[in-house]
Amino acid sequence: MALLAGCRVFSHAFRGQAANLDGVCTLQDVMQRAVCSLRRYSSESKAGEELTVRYLDGGDSGIVVFGVNRPKAKNAISKNLVKMMSEAVESVKKNNKVRSVILCSMVPGVFCAGADLKERAKMHQSEVGPFVSKARALITELGNLPMPTIAAIDGAALGGGLEMALACDIRIAATSAKMGLVETKLAIIPGAGGTQRLPRTVGVSLAKELIFAARVIDGTEAKALGLVNHAVEQNKSGDAAYLRALELAREFNPQVQPSKTTTLHCLVDLTTGLAIEEACYAQVIPTKDRLEGLAAFKEKRPPRYKGE
Repeated sequence: MALLAGCRVFSHAFRGQAANLDGVCTLQDVMQRAVCSLRRYSSESKAGEELTVRYLDGGDSGIVVFGVNRPKAKNAISKNLVKMMSEAVESVKKNNKVRSVILCSMVPGVFCAGADLKERAKMHQSEVGPFVSKARALITELGNLPMPTIAAIDGAALGGGLEMALACDIRIAATSAKMGLVETKLAIIPGAGGTQRLPRTVGVSLAKELIFAARVIDGTEAKALGLVNHAVEQNKSGDAAYLRALELAREFNPQVQPSKTTTLHCLVDLTTGLAIEEACYAQVIPTKDRLEGLAAFKEKRPPRYKGE
């Protein structure tokens, strides 16, 4: 399973290598090159069976991938998944070497189906409120991570699954992916931030329509409505959104965190927002990366940022 999980990380790099192979390759040759690419490209640690946390290496060092893996439950949000994700979020929050986080699915065709309703049905009424509070807290902490977060939506993101994606800074979806806050069909409401984050993303009136009607839309419509930043055609391996997210994460330099801090507070009044921006700008002035950026511009070369 570890190798299969890693395959998604290095597949784009290996495809390029495979295209340049001379002569006839045996299966053993291909696998040896694949394993070597994996070892160079990614270190992997498992936070639990339901979640894989991968710290990428080499040129992608600083990018962390959270891979949800509950195939039998379509990645539905369970007590254990909330626990595992909370631990993973807390871990990267304290790691100043992490420059971006990608949230994706290890299960083909699905991002997250929302709450685990089978588990929910077994809960006593007194357990439901505390569980929803923990799930809401997790998603809030995900949204408050100091580094950029990207949701790679390669399949269905419904209910709590879409709420999780909404907490990320950027969303990329396959055009075929289905998305919606469908809780009203179950006589409940979105309970993990959807009623607040969706209006902030697509506007109040449109959010009301989507929530009231429990409407499900595809990636193409989601892009048109502004729900996702990019919609990409799905590929044969089912990870087009993930690969696009990885490309985007590579564009973020290590000093982007102050920009996130300011944009997190962009909905406050203008005076407060400008004060936050001023405070965050003051933090980047003494950094080595700022001086490197100026030097690179002067010397007409690509900057070599180190997160210092």
